[in-house]
Amino acid sequence: MEGASFGAGRAGGAIDPVDFLKQPQTILRVTTWIFSIVVFGSIVNECYVNKDSQNPELLCIFNDNESACSYGIAVGIIAFFGCIFFFVVDLYFQQISSVKDRKRAVLLDLGFSGFVSFLWFVAFCFLANQWQRTTMSRGVSQGADAARAAITFSFFSIIVWVVLAVKALQRYRLGTDMSLFATDQFPTDPNAAYPGYPTSSGIESTETYQSPPFTETLDANPKGYQVPAY
Repeated sequence: MEGASFGAGRAGGAIDPVDFLKQPQTILRVTTWIFSIVVFGSIVNECYVNKDSQNPELLCIFNDNESACSYGIAVGIIAFFGCIFFFVVDLYFQQISSVKDRKRAVLLDLGFSGFVSFLWFVAFCFLANQWQRTTMSRGVSQGADAARAAITFSFFSIIVWVVLAVKALQRYRLGTDMSLFATDQFPTDPNAAYPGYPTSSGIESTETYQSPPFTETLDANPKGYQVPAY
């Protein structure tokens, strides 16, 4: 993007909602937002089951390991609110006039995306491992689909958050286009002449020298010199 700073246009530009929603970064954020809802929603609603009718206590479906369910819910909630926060940042990013503030926002996006990618990787490994160790029962069978959905969308979340981290890294490397600050200083036509140096009155002087810098009149026959006769 010409005249862009960290992947966005000039500060103060109008925001087109349709173009914003069509941006790949916006689509990825909405996708991760939905994935996070699926993960923690599945665990909260269907991954606490009764192992048998004699035990009314609700236990985590992942090998009765409460830590597995708690971790999956926590990562899902972190990702959920993180998506909302950076969605708003993306929406108002073009309104940020300071290049330093834009740089901080991009670095924050990069760091958070990488961190959440790691959290989802741990969640996927943790839930998948505990699910393999789970003993099937009637209660477990009722919540099996929800458990598989939580594991599957944890894996998909890793991919999407890694892509978001890569895009943030690309925006950071893009940096600041210095033409954003220099377009008003030089003419756009490369063949155009540079403006003249202004005089004290503020008006360019078009006068040229009318006489040589040395104004003394040279005598054609200096005194004391005679032209020899041949």
